[in-house]
Amino acid sequence: MQPIPFQTINWENVEITKHAGEQGMAYWRTVNHEGLRVRMVEYSPGYIADHWCERGHIIFCLQGQLITELSDGTSHILKKNMSYHVSDQMSKHRSSTKEGALLFIIDGEFLNLNLKT
Repeated sequence: MQPIPFQTINWENVEITKHAGEQGMAYWRTVNHEGLRVRMVEYSPGYIADHWCERGHIIFCLQGQLITELSDGTSHILKKNMSYHVSDQMSKHRSSTKEGALLFIIDGEFLNLNLKT
């Protein structure tokens, strides 16, 4: 990773990319740095991810409610002002939401346990 200079982000000015789920849509606003991705992600009501993810994330729920299903069969509900964090390869997880959700998500190389130092 490279040093990141101080900056502010007006998320309303960041381009939206659309990502279809198995059901519903995810709308990403993404700022990339080398080895780091920072996103504001809005899930439509009824969204269900179309894949199981093994990447690490730090996720903070700004609005709505997110359901995170783990491959072991457990589910966890993330409500407004709650967060979760996990390193790469520590779980297979899949997201869904009934009512929609707005999330702030950080991920990148720093969550990869297999990095050589």
